[in-house]
Amino acid sequence: MLYLIGSIVLTSYLTLSFKAVERFNIPLLQAIVFNYVFCVVTGSVVNGSFPIGSSTVDQPWFPWAMLMGGIFFSLFNVIGFTTQKIGVAVASVANKLSLVIPFVASIYLYNEPSTVLKVAGIVIALLAVFLTCLPSHGETASHKHLSRTLLIALPLVIFVGSGALDTMIKYVEQGFINESNNNEYLITSFASAATVGLLTLAGLLLSGKAKFDPRSILAGLLIGVPNYFSIWCLVHVLKLYEGRSSAIIPINNMGIVLFSSVMAWLLFKEHLTRTNWIGILLSLGAIALIAFG
Repeated sequence: MLYLIGSIVLTSYLTLSFKAVERFNIPLLQAIVFNYVFCVVTGSVVNGSFPIGSSTVDQPWFPWAMLMGGIFFSLFNVIGFTTQKIGVAVASVANKLSLVIPFVASIYLYNEPSTVLKVAGIVIALLAVFLTCLPSHGETASHKHLSRTLLIALPLVIFVGSGALDTMIKYVEQGFINESNNNEYLITSFASAATVGLLTLAGLLLSGKAKFDPRSILAGLLIGVPNYFSIWCLVHVLKLYEGRSSAIIPINNMGIVLFSSVMAWLLFKEHLTRTNWIGILLSLGAIALIAFG
């Protein structure tokens, strides 16, 4: 249970920290790049040494770690772009609705049991996420400058990417990961994301399309350490509750919705409508159905 709570709290912190990055006008991409650099540093400290060596590329999980790192970096930037160009609500809904993908995958790929109550919980969860993230009329972002295709494509990319990432974590955790190589896998994934990010940032700086902001290093530190431990906690909770990922991942996502919404209301004075509060209450019901159904 402690790992699950850690995953929920730390992942919610990441969402809130991106709001702070926006408020201080720190370049999002630069903050994300240094976030992954500090993820690698944090993992190495936890491990006691830098675990990646010449034999790493021969590991069966290595291609998955490289793919996971690329998705990490790309998805973070798509979520940031969508938040800025379309709105927080659209990005949040697309991200949290993705819980459907690992839920279905766990049932069909791993033959995990499904009940009427669990399915009902998922349906309520989808409704709850939508209602919780639904903005008031005055908060809807202007996006007239974007094409209709892009308005559909961006949330779809977030939906598929987030769902694929959760499903991939479960697949690799079950097939390749154990206590001896868990940290090596995570650090390799973050190193992959950091490498993609640093190359992208270097290209933007050299071409004059971006200007380096030193504050992004501090932002990366404050995001990167919790980011590492959020994934670390998720991997551990999946290992601890092996065979129940169809329940754990939805509970994790719903917990993030609930905790993030309440903390945004408390810390940033974000306005929550009556509809939003109904969504939060439905989230609690959905968690109970999925967990105990």
